[in-house]
Amino acid sequence: MNADVLEIRPMSGCGESVRREAALVFVDGFYRELSFLSPDRDRLADAFAPMINPDAFWLAVRNGAVVGILACSDRTKQAIRLDRERMRKSFGFLKSSIAYRVMKGEFEKGKWYPEGTGYIECVATSSAARRQGVASALLRFVLQHAPYRRYALDLMDTNTEARRLYDKMGFVESKRVREPFGRIKGFKERVFMEWPGGKSDWK
Repeated sequence: MNADVLEIRPMSGCGESVRREAALVFVDGFYRELSFLSPDRDRLADAFAPMINPDAFWLAVRNGAVVGILACSDRTKQAIRLDRERMRKSFGFLKSSIAYRVMKGEFEKGKWYPEGTGYIECVATSSAARRQGVASALLRFVLQHAPYRRYALDLMDTNTEARRLYDKMGFVESKRVREPFGRIKGFKERVFMEWPGGKSDWK
């Protein structure tokens, strides 16, 4: 067997040993947003590792190491179970309070969609594995194997690389919503997309 083969696995079957590895990839993928809390990647990973819900995550593994993650939430489960107290202990009262308020909305989006819908989020690869098809492999596998009838996601209007991937996979833009405080956040609109191509009755 070729050791360089990329394997996609549900995190729920991989045991606790991969939790911090997944957290490091999460931090790697969203470091620009998370660095507000701390510039220390290990500190960020230590804080968020216990908040990861293994039942919502899929892992891309190469040579025994986690190189990519994808979370798919729904009405019954969140990908990241935010722990306000842990965040305060790790990052202090002010920063954690701001981050908790912002992230709470981000990680509760899945519950607003109809039953049977998977909400794609937290797609990230390690810095060493970028531009190697890891995100494409994760998304393709989840669309084929996760137990949902349809899928939704959202992204920033400035994230052209992710947009190309979702277009390639057959996602269709359903709406755009102007982002509050967009100038501060660095983007104007949040783009919502659905899969498969047929339009739904979602508002």
